[in-house]
Amino acid sequence: MEKREILKRLDHTLLKQTATWEQIRTLCEEGMEYKAASVCIPPCYVKKARDYVQERLKICTVIGFPNGNMTTAKVFETEDAVKNGADEIDMVINLGMVKEQNYEGVLAEIQEIKKACHGKLLKVIIETCLLTEEEKIKLCQVVTRAGADYIKTSTGFSTGGATFADVELMRNHVGKDIKVKAAGGIASVEDAEKFIALGADRLGTSRLISLLEKK
Repeated sequence: MEKREILKRLDHTLLKQTATWEQIRTLCEEGMEYKAASVCIPPCYVKKARDYVQERLKICTVIGFPNGNMTTAKVFETEDAVKNGADEIDMVINLGMVKEQNYEGVLAEIQEIKKACHGKLLKVIIETCLLTEEEKIKLCQVVTRAGADYIKTSTGFSTGGATFADVELMRNHVGKDIKVKAAGGIASVEDAEKFIALGADRLGTSRLISLLEKK
């Protein structure tokens, strides 16, 4: 697969707690140079990054990250991120609701956050490493009902990241209009290519540009 075919699916990511503006600026420069789909950055840097890149690059940020078990603060976070210039929102669901099978609650929260996106792209992180297969399938249905744009495997901050099996399962169970994002633990160009072959429309990783440069 050609580099540009991989890069156009890349959310070039830096979400470490210690991330500085200098590091985020470098991430943005790399994202623009390599024509990534977006940079995925902490909410506190969205406005500064938007001002820096202008319209040359999409800005993605995370909401309810990484645990997802907030209240309506997630809606405020989303409104604030969009106001500051975010083009794409990656939200974390409330996994406690999933474990108690409160799928209507999960659905309602996603729908509220979708409203707060004001038309910006919404990706829903379900943290597959903490779920049973039944829960993953049910969440594919919930995300589809909610009308989100993407379902996303992982935060990269839990016990595991994207797996080939999870991407294949998600692709097979979400609605035809819902896209799939694989994130967390993508360790090689070969991994990236396989995720894409299995149906991943986006890849979230901090390493892919440097890996591609070594090819």
